[in-house]
Amino acid sequence: MEINAVFEGGGVKGISLAGAVQASEEAGITFGRVAGTSSGSIVASLLAAGYSGGEMSRIIRGTSFRSFLKRSPVFNTKLIGPALRVLLKKGLYSGEALESWISGVLRQKGIISFRDLPPGKLSIIASDITDGRLVVLPDGLEEYGINPEYFEVAKAVRMSCSIPYFFDPVMLRRNGKAAAGKAFADQFVYMVDGGLLSNFPMWLFDEKEKGALGTAKVPVVGYQMVGRTEPQAHRITGPFSMLQALVGTMLSAHDERYIEQEKSVRTVKIPTLGIGTVQFELTPEESNALYDSGYRAGTEFFKKWRPGQPYKQLVVNKKASSHS
Repeated sequence: MEINAVFEGGGVKGISLAGAVQASEEAGITFGRVAGTSSGSIVASLLAAGYSGGEMSRIIRGTSFRSFLKRSPVFNTKLIGPALRVLLKKGLYSGEALESWISGVLRQKGIISFRDLPPGKLSIIASDITDGRLVVLPDGLEEYGINPEYFEVAKAVRMSCSIPYFFDPVMLRRNGKAAAGKAFADQFVYMVDGGLLSNFPMWLFDEKEKGALGTAKVPVVGYQMVGRTEPQAHRITGPFSMLQALVGTMLSAHDERYIEQEKSVRTVKIPTLGIGTVQFELTPEESNALYDSGYRAGTEFFKKWRPGQPYKQLVVNKKASSHS
């Protein structure tokens, strides 16, 4: 069965999404259009590029997320270094390592820019903090006078993953009519983590119209990371360690608030085992546990899910099976 899939953002917890993808494929699911925010955009881009769940598993579980926390040694000077970097670069860490990594992985499948993918195959959410609006990549780039077809997928993923103040924002320059009449400084916009405005964009594929030739539309399934994260102790030694703690807390609170509102039966809900969004120094055991959690959640979901089944009927069936 083909589905359109939406992957929630969640920092390092995104490892669990790879497990859910593999379970989905083993249940006979194929992926049509895919979308994602933050770490969800990584999974979506790998699927769009043609990676299978098994291949994705090996790539993601074999990657050290701590390696993405790159900055020049000069900015490691105690107290002064991080402060100087935020003032100059607007982030504690560069996102270049992440972009380089995903670029290399996508190139192995021959994917560089969005023109290398079927039209509409991949959608990535980013937040434009200059104009204060949500941007759906690649099509949203036309508003800035940028040709979506020639924009690099890896750059879009980096934009969606740029946690404010944690990673550098990605700066874009308006072109053509979008830049006309604007002062030089006003021609630039800053893009950051799409999770600020839409961390789980299920609305992207919820079209009302039927498919081609009157056929039923492709069902939409969301992949969401759930479970309240245990409060993480942060050692506050100055304004920038406080800033790092603030961002981590904000993202966790954002996820919890959204989870309480999202009650769709079209969602694979993946327990994240108390692991935090910016907990980049995962042990191999924690990484494997996240993956296994996603695999179990995906397996259980597709045992029960039927496209278009009403929520009440699903609950009745679930209760009946528990008493049998």
